Amino acid sequence: MKEVLRAAFVVARRDFTALIFSKAFIFFLIGPLFPVVVGVMAGGMGQRIAEDSLRPTVGVVLAAAETQALQRAHKSLAKQLGDRAIAQLMPYPAGSDPRALLANKDQKIIAVLSGSLERPVLTGKRGDVRSLKGDLSLLIGITRAGTALPDTRIATQIVADSSGSQQQGRLLTGQAAQVLLFMLTMFLAGMVLSNMVEEKTNKIIEILAAAIPVDAIFLGKLLAMLAMSFVGIAVWSTGAVVGYALLRGGAFPMPSPAVGWPMFLTLGVVYFATAYTLLGSLFIGIGAQASTVREVQTISMPITMSQVLVFFFASYTVNRMGEAPELIAAAFPFSSPFAMIARAAQSDALLPHLAAIIWQLLWVALIIRIGVRLFRRNVLKSGAGEKRRGLFSRLNVSFRRSRT
Repeated sequence: MKEVLRAAFVVARRDFTALIFSKAFIFFLIGPLFPVVVGVMAGGMGQRIAEDSLRPTVGVVLAAAETQALQRAHKSLAKQLGDRAIAQLMPYPAGSDPRALLANKDQKIIAVLSGSLERPVLTGKRGDVRSLKGDLSLLIGITRAGTALPDTRIATQIVADSSGSQQQGRLLTGQAAQVLLFMLTMFLAGMVLSNMVEEKTNKIIEILAAAIPVDAIFLGKLLAMLAMSFVGIAVWSTGAVVGYALLRGGAFPMPSPAVGWPMFLTLGVVYFATAYTLLGSLFIGIGAQASTVREVQTISMPITMSQVLVFFFASYTVNRMGEAPELIAAAFPFSSPFAMIARAAQSDALLPHLAAIIWQLLWVALIIRIGVRLFRRNVLKSGAGEKRRGLFSRLNVSFRRSRT
């Protein structure tokens, strides 16, 4: 075992140095910035579209006095409930045909309110009428009463925290940690697969296997890619903190987890390492069997989709701590890191995390062992099948000698 670990660290140091000092590593660090920039721009544009274009507009065809009264009530109601809480109003001259207004392509209205405030008529598509009827009924009722919502003044008493708010905040922290852990794992674990296939194609794996145990090769490559992932995460985290401090400033918006931020971040690092090594060891085993990139894509796709389903299952159990689904998610090795990081946000017990980490590491060792066996049998041809073929060959030689 000592020889395997020593050889694994040699392989890890070789791969880590080659990756860190390569030109591609710079692009690897810069790569996630483009989706973030595009996401921020798309989010800003989407919010503007939602505020401007997607906010429904209702045409108003009433008498002038009724239209003015309706607009005053709308302005007061929007001030108290928010601009996006109620549809916009677009007045038209009295006597306009609602159907002609809706048929006009230059108009942006989706429905027309006509008739009078005593006998209003709403014209539009069935779904639009159904969604707008309640809001317009409230607005017309306020207009008929001659006043907007009363300005009720409520005395307030501020407390530092509440149990319900704390529980909801910790639930939000657990969900955010799960999403971040899953995204980092899926983004970084695939690099193990491509690295393994590349060196297998170049016959480097066979050369290494002739000098050191295959277990050390697999473990060393896994440790090297994990170390490179930590370097990338450190750079991205520093950039995110600096960017948030420059753009927003103030305190961190996420609610505090149950175990506290120092322990939560520590457990986050550990669970990323276990989730990464679990999926990475599986990918290494696949890469050892595949000969081409096409084979890799064909074999890895079901595993990737299965991991997405595992993540959805772990997300489903976030607010069910202690129930059967959450316990199953914590026990299943591939969903255990996601379930346990959510538990850390909601419970301050630490012993379950120790048991979960040991359990996950045992599965990493098991998956690596299975991958090594398959690699020896299918690639190096040194498994039990080769021994049997050697035995049959010796028997055949003996048979030939006896005949001569």
